[in-house]
Amino acid sequence: MVQVCNKGMDFVLESIEAITQVNAHLKQIEDLAAVYYREVSENQIPILSGGGSGHEPAHFGYVGKGMLTAAISGPIFVPPCANDILKVIRFLNRGKGVFVIIKNFEADLREFSQAIYQARSEGIPVKYVISHDDISVETSNFKLRHRGVAGTVLLHKIIGQAAYEGASLEELERLGLEVATAMATLGFATKPATILGDNHPMFQLEPGNISFGIGIHGEPGYRTVPFQSSEILANELINKLKMKLKWQDRESFILVINNLGATSKMEELIFTNDVLEFLALDELEIVFTKTGRLVTSLDMAGLSITLCRLQDKKWLQYLQAPTDAFGW
Repeated sequence: MVQVCNKGMDFVLESIEAITQVNAHLKQIEDLAAVYYREVSENQIPILSGGGSGHEPAHFGYVGKGMLTAAISGPIFVPPCANDILKVIRFLNRGKGVFVIIKNFEADLREFSQAIYQARSEGIPVKYVISHDDISVETSNFKLRHRGVAGTVLLHKIIGQAAYEGASLEELERLGLEVATAMATLGFATKPATILGDNHPMFQLEPGNISFGIGIHGEPGYRTVPFQSSEILANELINKLKMKLKWQDRESFILVINNLGATSKMEELIFTNDVLEFLALDELEIVFTKTGRLVTSLDMAGLSITLCRLQDKKWLQYLQAPTDAFGW
């Protein structure tokens, strides 16, 4: 729940005002809830992403050298409108086109697709990738939800650095598809996010229980069980990820442990230790690990695991490259 706020004020625009004052390399795109990197080279393909707010530091926190060129935000858990996205695409285009990273939610796909269609009709080359790393399932039919969640930050960093190093629009599209299909994410909540303006939870979860497979927009998971231990949580998620990714001993993987917002750092570290121990049992080589509040869900307490198979050693170089994006 957002408590520290000003009544009648726009949460997103107030956040942007602070972000651009604290980070001199970032600037607001006039009259839009969008931020861009002031020092981007005219020769590189600009990278755009965005979505609803409430996921801080996503998405503004990933604008910077070797990451996003710009990010646009809508209200809490609501994507920006197509017309505003189009304005940002026009702003970014310097003749070589724009690459867009979209999270796989119905509303996000609708608004970004409309903007891309219109931009293309105006002669702007636009390519895109859809982040769909979530392997949680629908409780009604047990089909994968394929939502774009914490793994999206890997797309921001890998694609962003490739663009910084001069990759073409077509090369970025190919890279995006390779990375998006090489990773999977699954998480749990110990406390749901609460609805803006009151204390009502977005789904029911009794104290001491765990909801497996929650979403970053406050959606409930596929199964609720009493909490037993961090080890059991890690084991459940690792087993599901292994079923999806079908890894073999000694394969190389990228690991992301995402804090959904309100989980303490100590809990995050304990869970990370358990995850690493289970992965070591399968003799996986974890070549890169990122932990912290990366893609949050307001005040939800919980954690998620993202694993990405390292199909190309250049991906590791892109992840290790320096950036001034404050969320990374």
